[in-house]
Amino acid sequence: MITLYSFRRCPYAMRARMALRYSGIALDIVEVSLKAKPAEMLALSSKGTVPVLSVDGRVIDESLEIMRWALAQNDPQDWLLKADPDNGGRIWALIEENDQTFKVHLNRYKYAERYPEQPMEAYRAEGELWLRKLDELLADREYLLADHPSLADVALMPFVRQFAHVDREWFAQTPYQRLQQWLERFLTSDLFTSIMKK
Repeated sequence: MITLYSFRRCPYAMRARMALRYSGIALDIVEVSLKAKPAEMLALSSKGTVPVLSVDGRVIDESLEIMRWALAQNDPQDWLLKADPDNGGRIWALIEENDQTFKVHLNRYKYAERYPEQPMEAYRAEGELWLRKLDELLADREYLLADHPSLADVALMPFVRQFAHVDREWFAQTPYQRLQQWLERFLTSDLFTSIMKK
């Protein structure tokens, strides 16, 4: 029995669900109320954050580790880019920059009222540097590192989506048309729409 504790709109849970769906893992998904977290989830992981995967007595409570586990079971389109070792290293560098730096700017932009030290636009401008970098990576292809999605695309997409949705009109008029198209490809994909069903 494989169980994933998830929260539909959490970007970390989204990327875990996409990897599990892509890999064809059969599992039960427990949608968690963040205000009333289930005791069985807290017994598995004292962190109290989603996603949490319970598989054969093992607990994996980091989204990237869940993605790695899923791809170790099945990676039919080579999300790990094993055919190109150089790109393999670039996957993790992009994810680290996204999770450690861009996520900070995203939080401050999205919840600017909690960070009154600067106006919202200042936090947006800091995050926009990342959007520009990603847009430049898409200059020669439809995905960040290859001609097909990689682990980097799927791991970053939920966070770019969240940033874009803070002010959709602003995002739509930015010059990052390649990034807009990349995001739209994911948002309309069978993979993403299937993991976002209520």
